[in-house]
Amino acid sequence: MTDFKMKGVASSIINAMGHDEDSQTLRVQFKGGRTYDYAGVTSEMFSQCQGASSVGSHLHKHIKPNCKCTEC
Repeated sequence: MTDFKMKGVASSIINAMGHDEDSQTLRVQFKGGRTYDYAGVTSEMFSQCQGASSVGSHLHKHIKPNCKCTEC
């Protein structure tokens, strides 16, 4: 079972994010209520997203185009 430790982020579109290192999966909960998993997100990619000046923009530019997404 995947263990996501969701943590709130300062973003206008994202409520919280969590990452499971073993499965390399990023879980993103958007403010609209939908939650998505992004496959193939390394720990480095997750750290870069968390540290970005705009988490939403970083997700849109660097993770969405490169990682398979499924709605939870």
